[in-house]
Amino acid sequence: MIDLEELVRVGKDCGFTHIVPLDASTIRLFQDVRKMCEKNSCGMYGANWCCPPGMGDLEECERKIRRYSRGILVQTVGQLEDELDGEMMMETNDAHKEHFDEMHRRLLKKYPDLLACGAGTCTRCKKCTYPDAPCRFPENNYASMEAYGMLVTQVCQANHLPYYYGPCTIAYTSCFLIE
Repeated sequence: MIDLEELVRVGKDCGFTHIVPLDASTIRLFQDVRKMCEKNSCGMYGANWCCPPGMGDLEECERKIRRYSRGILVQTVGQLEDELDGEMMMETNDAHKEHFDEMHRRLLKKYPDLLACGAGTCTRCKKCTYPDAPCRFPENNYASMEAYGMLVTQVCQANHLPYYYGPCTIAYTSCFLIE
């Protein structure tokens, strides 16, 4: 049985700004989101097991997601000095990854079959083994919500979590699907 109150407590302990329950049936996967990955603006397309095409096609992602009915959405929100405050954007991103990694470690102990979807791809290894060898840490890897085809704003809206907190803010969002 999933204890949502406990998950919220753990999320707060890990440092997230916002934690809300996630109804997995609200998740929609979009081919257009996956096509954005093909533009390779992050440089990880075809270079990581947790990015397309290494993580499988949209149908495979759909099958993985539909194994779950519940989970949580987590966010780290940062306050910027101005709209171009790249330093604080990176600091908030780094903090979110730390929070995410800590929560992932803690949740795996109780929910070993969880599906973690980050804000950005797996960076556990300095250089991913894709496509030459299997993933070194398949039990600890994670793909981004976008790599699965999720439109993060849609998932947030469908689960009553703001995505935009006003001017001079940045929000990084991830989720953990738990059955």
